[in-house]
Amino acid sequence: MTRRSSDLQRSVQYLKGVGPRRAEKLARIGVRTARDLLYHIPHRYEDATTVARISALRPGDDATIIGRVVSKGVIPTRSRLRIFHAVLKDDSGLIECAWPGQPWLDNSIRKGDLLLASGTVGFYHGRQMRPREHTLLASAGDEETESGRVFPVYRATEGLNHRQIRGIVEDNLDSLLLEARDAELFGPEWLKAAGLMRLPEALERLHRPETLSQVGPAVRRLAYEELFFLQLLHARARYQYRSREAGLSLDAPPRLTEEFLSALPYRLTAAQQKTWQEIRADMESPSRMYRLLQGDVGCGKTVVAAAAMVRAVDCGKQAVIMAPTELLAEQHQRTLTALLEPIGLAPALLTGSVKGKKRQDVLEDARSGRASVIVGTHALIQDGVGFGSPGLVVIDEQHRFGVEQRRALRDAGGAADTLVMSATPIPRSLALAVYGDLDLSVIDEMPPGRRSVITGVRGPGDRAAAFEFLRGQLAQGRQGYVVYPLIDESDAVEAAAATRAVEELSALFPEFRLDLLHGRMSGTDKDAIMRRFLAGETDVLVATTVIEVGIDVPNATVMLIEHAERFGLAQLHQLRGRVGRGGEQSYCVAFYSGDGPPERLRAFAGTNDGFEIAREDLRLRGQGNLFGAEQHGLPALRFADLDRDYALLEHAREKARTMVEADPDLASPRHRPFARVLQERYADHAALYAVG
Repeated sequence: MTRRSSDLQRSVQYLKGVGPRRAEKLARIGVRTARDLLYHIPHRYEDATTVARISALRPGDDATIIGRVVSKGVIPTRSRLRIFHAVLKDDSGLIECAWPGQPWLDNSIRKGDLLLASGTVGFYHGRQMRPREHTLLASAGDEETESGRVFPVYRATEGLNHRQIRGIVEDNLDSLLLEARDAELFGPEWLKAAGLMRLPEALERLHRPETLSQVGPAVRRLAYEELFFLQLLHARARYQYRSREAGLSLDAPPRLTEEFLSALPYRLTAAQQKTWQEIRADMESPSRMYRLLQGDVGCGKTVVAAAAMVRAVDCGKQAVIMAPTELLAEQHQRTLTALLEPIGLAPALLTGSVKGKKRQDVLEDARSGRASVIVGTHALIQDGVGFGSPGLVVIDEQHRFGVEQRRALRDAGGAADTLVMSATPIPRSLALAVYGDLDLSVIDEMPPGRRSVITGVRGPGDRAAAFEFLRGQLAQGRQGYVVYPLIDESDAVEAAAATRAVEELSALFPEFRLDLLHGRMSGTDKDAIMRRFLAGETDVLVATTVIEVGIDVPNATVMLIEHAERFGLAQLHQLRGRVGRGGEQSYCVAFYSGDGPPERLRAFAGTNDGFEIAREDLRLRGQGNLFGAEQHGLPALRFADLDRDYALLEHAREKARTMVEADPDLASPRHRPFARVLQERYADHAALYAVG
């Protein structure tokens, strides 16, 4: 009788060599089922296929050897450094291995153990290797392990070392691979089109590779599987939003829209034109729009969003835009007022600070439909707020709202289209992974004539000159920022450090007005400080928190960032975006501590392109730090590399969307196995997406 793939969901404790106690230990590393063990792939490999004979080693060689421990011990030195020594022997000779500062190895390496060691050979009273890594292949008394193999090294846990886990995997692998044969979801043609091997072959290569070159293609196969199910979650959420809920066809004659575009004092860039046409086509179709508009600071997203809002008004509907803070909402109202005044539209504002009769008037205008354009904060989704005929909902800096807040505004809009905006550039691969349920529009060019911020990276010895430069800018009536990183998780420590910084800077700039912004302040106090700076009542803003994203202070021309190596690359770019918002040339200086700037600071100074910065950030930090899976409710990626696997991601996205469009419930016999996997592995994520 053939096993069903769901048998792989049985508890790991029933596998050979496990039992209840070991099952508890395996659960600590996420191995709870037979499938988990099969997918518990090695985190590295020891390559014994090119093992050197000990007798052939020469000083300067970088080599891998296999030998039995014939003697060992800990040797103290005059500097109190304790060195673990072991002599390894193969059939050709002996060599001493030394591990300085690792005396504890004396407890885990025993005489008679068979070790694989890799490192550089030196000469210290004779040949000596200092292994950068080593692996226990067999304990004293165990059978000789043949060379010429690639040894998997598994992530271990207390009470189960990697060799014991390797034994459990090896004891069960053949039977589990038979079950994996029935768990294959993708047909031969599908796999061929994606350039992938079958699942059992991939898993066998990962656990028993003959050469290291077999590992990469096998990992790609598992990467594709997790990317496909991520895109299947996205595709189902997108289908539910676009197809199962009634939409609007906002296709009335574009009289106001054409008037708005004609009244602009400049021409839209090619990228703005392209994104506007994508948005307009979505709005005019009967399906609900759910689109992400992405672009760097200053690329002109607001103008494109304004055109979409006017298009909704053209069709007798309301347009609503929600910003994460009152300051940003007020800025949007000012910007939109200037843009829409020539065509006779006046945006209404609804925030927590709008009180009394004015608030009641705005609420009544929104409910009745008299207010065609409404700008606000989360106050827009509070009880008692309603809209007469919503046609478009715009969510700005959407990553700063929770899933429930975004859904609440979307639901308040009824059948309205949704446009979400982000000024945090991310690589397209990451955008497809995180926002795959949205259609993506990208503004990837700047308006002509926009000046780049001149950026410098400087060491401790250059601070005095940089502060003198800041003084010169202040003397010309400009303003500046000085930003410190969050040094401690304690608000009290942060506040004390910030206060000392302001005292030092006040002594340095006695003729100018300084203000302080730190994490211990209330939202009201932070708001008041930013308002003073915006009004020009403060010359220098000293901040230990990331300065309000999106607030434009056109007169601010200098950004000094202390201990810049403590910020991420994307954070640095966002900080730099706070200057250069007016017509004057602006400057950013990033100070580093230590002897030289780290690689990411050199990358930061090398470009003002936010998308290039994002790609470099992804390369340097890895997707785990950038993915934000918890915030987005997405499953983490274990096997996929978004930079390496972009082609797989696009193929998975296309196949997932095609599948859902043909069979939204995955109810056909051909698609039921995919539905079962979603239920078994991704039930929590699927539930979140249902409201997401």
